Amino acid sequence: MALTQRLEFRQSQSLVMTPQLMQAIKLLQLSNLDLTTFVEEELERNPLLERANDEPPAGEAPAETSQFSDSDGGHNDEPGGGPGEAFEPGQEEWMSKDLGTRAEIEQTLDTGLDNVFSEEPAEAAARNAQDAAPTTYTEWGGGASGDEDYNLEAFVAAEITLGDHLAEQLSVAFTGPAQRMIGQYLIDLVDEAGYLPPDLGQAAERLGASQADVEDVLAVLQKFDPPGVCARNLSECLAIQLRELDRYDPAMQALVEHLDLLAKRDIASLRKLCGVDDEDIADMIGEIRRLNPKPGMKFGSARLQTMVPDVYVRPGPDGGWHVELNSDTLPRVLVNQTYYSQLSKKIGKDGDKSYFTDALQNATWLVRALDQRARTILKVATEIVRQQDGFFTHGVAHLRPLNLKAVADAIQMHESTVSRVTANKYMATNRGTFELKYFFTASIASADGGEAHSAEAVRHHIKQLIDSEAPSAILSDDTIVERLRASGIDIARRTVAKYREAMRIPSSVQRRRDKQSALGNVLSTAMPDRSRNTEPA
Repeated sequence: MALTQRLEFRQSQSLVMTPQLMQAIKLLQLSNLDLTTFVEEELERNPLLERANDEPPAGEAPAETSQFSDSDGGHNDEPGGGPGEAFEPGQEEWMSKDLGTRAEIEQTLDTGLDNVFSEEPAEAAARNAQDAAPTTYTEWGGGASGDEDYNLEAFVAAEITLGDHLAEQLSVAFTGPAQRMIGQYLIDLVDEAGYLPPDLGQAAERLGASQADVEDVLAVLQKFDPPGVCARNLSECLAIQLRELDRYDPAMQALVEHLDLLAKRDIASLRKLCGVDDEDIADMIGEIRRLNPKPGMKFGSARLQTMVPDVYVRPGPDGGWHVELNSDTLPRVLVNQTYYSQLSKKIGKDGDKSYFTDALQNATWLVRALDQRARTILKVATEIVRQQDGFFTHGVAHLRPLNLKAVADAIQMHESTVSRVTANKYMATNRGTFELKYFFTASIASADGGEAHSAEAVRHHIKQLIDSEAPSAILSDDTIVERLRASGIDIARRTVAKYREAMRIPSSVQRRRDKQSALGNVLSTAMPDRSRNTEPA
């Protein structure tokens, strides 16, 4: 075997993750508030970037919008002077001037026009970069920065707020999207002391859910840590904490329900209502004083950040839905071509000329990346509204099964792009403000090969079967599986057990004990009443 040396030419294609492509990916998954901060830093760093005028030109709409109508069965994009038109660099200044022929312009800029104003290659590269999976740790927002703006404060642990603490428990307590939406809506109403408004009737009406569903979710939220949170008044807050300590007996219940007498120090009336002696009432009052009347204050008063929606959804005049970007929070920047033209005539050093050429390319790339980001968010939001039109019309009970692939195939994008768009983005609707990712729900196949069922609908069906069972005929998980398959729902036993545990429903053995015990208590209390009624007057 002879070893020889030879020279070969090979041609191959590869995607190079340039800093501009990584920047486009980073911009796509930022919220509007974070995007504004990023653009402000770029304005300070790049001398060729400048803020656009707040007032749009004549005949130009303030925001990019899209309409979805049930009548036409699709969505009709209607760009009206949104980010695409507002981002055109310096129209009022340099586009109206006569810049001469192509050769004169290239001589003035000291480079070819294709290098400065490349259209299709940059946009194609941005789309390819959005579709590509992240390859570096720093792309996800972690890791250290390689530039001079290294900030140690970025590594300081953020203070956990009461809302964050409750949201973490919510993600574990509920798996159904409808219940999570109701729970998140109630958590947003909790004040810094840990209390909810006394009247939650408007919450059910706003969400399009029944009052019973809101009460069921509220009952689970009141079991969260810290004890006493999500109460609607002081009496309910103390009662929740006493139940946690297993000290909520009838005497303590009477005391909690008459806190006004305790405030007046009417100990005699309290002792009479509770049916206890002086020593017991003193111990009970001592227990009440050891409780925390404001359980939410243990998290401190952290700085609150207002949830600003990225997309607005409003009812349309034709019965459909009008999808519009929140242009008030979108940063508007322009490329100052006039300033660059003036500098290019006076710059003599190669280093300075290279600096301003890079600044021009970075500014142009940023403008196009912002435009592409706005159009992508609008396209994804419009498709979500089209897929989940039942939720906007009837409420959370009509959520359809939806995943990233369905939306990606409909708008001809990659799933990773849709995933980045739905992260940290919020949609303001007629039923409240929700994160885009909450509209994606799991699906369960049909037993007869028909249309798939929503996971939330299956959970609701399981709960109905368990609620209607008799104490003498408790349904096991296997029996529930058989009844669901008879209804056309193909589901495994372990899935039924998972859904049952997520809804805090005990096993069949524990339910049989609880219902038989409750039935025995009812019979024991009914017998003395019947004997008392048979006594002669």
